[in-house]
Amino acid sequence: MTILVTGATGTIGRNVVEQLVKRGADVRALVRNPEKANLPAGVAVAQADLLDVDSVRAAFSGVSTLFLLNAVVPDEFTQALTALNLAREAGIERFVYLSVIHSDLYVNVPHFAGKFGVERMIEQMGFKATILRPAYFMNNELMIKDAVTGYGVYPMPIGSKGLAMIDARDIGEIAAIELIRRETSAAPLPLERINLVGPETLTGAKAAAIWSEVLGRAIAYGGDDTAGLEKNLRQFMPPWMAFDMRVMGERFLTEGMIPEPGDVERLTGMLGRPLRSYRDFVAEIAAPV
Repeated sequence: MTILVTGATGTIGRNVVEQLVKRGADVRALVRNPEKANLPAGVAVAQADLLDVDSVRAAFSGVSTLFLLNAVVPDEFTQALTALNLAREAGIERFVYLSVIHSDLYVNVPHFAGKFGVERMIEQMGFKATILRPAYFMNNELMIKDAVTGYGVYPMPIGSKGLAMIDARDIGEIAAIELIRRETSAAPLPLERINLVGPETLTGAKAAAIWSEVLGRAIAYGGDDTAGLEKNLRQFMPPWMAFDMRVMGERFLTEGMIPEPGDVERLTGMLGRPLRSYRDFVAEIAAPV
């Protein structure tokens, strides 16, 4: 019985692998470059690319449960559907798929719409899966830390509706719990969706206030400038991705990322502990090295 983790060297995938290893699971990691994988001892490595059908077929051989994570790339949807079709061919019946919260609401945001399409295919193909729908990752704040500390401004236009930001370590642990639950079940479990949220819903002003408290000096909220966000992001990511992030930011302003009743309690019950807080995360990344 083997659990295969795609995206195993990324922020989420690496956490999933580590949590599975802690729980004694038989883990196989799908990676592009095994020499750079640097995964825990005992993890089997399968070299594959999700657009290379032959390599994915080989990676899926003997797998009982699949964690499917697709990076935000132009052909994300094609990669995901190829993986689903090859998983069905391999007889894999147990899945955990990493989607995104409000994938059915942010319909004009490319990487949200792609994930919602994958969710529909999982249902249409009759897969037994847990669909995890995480909100905004706290870990994204690593990209803006220097701007906050250097210029005294919180630059992400997250608006006043609020985002229920979640720590990637909590996502990894919940994913591992679900993978093992499905792996060890006598029969494949029914499809379900789980929103992955943090313990509080943060507005731009609230995020700036937390940074102010942690740093001991005033940090201002930079405002709801999504065009400025796109311009800044284009300095270190492709134009199509920067635009995708801008459109997402516009939906932050109109809809936010709001938990449903009971989400926090459900996750706390799964973890057996409180969810990691934004304040603690900011204190961790802002601490002197």
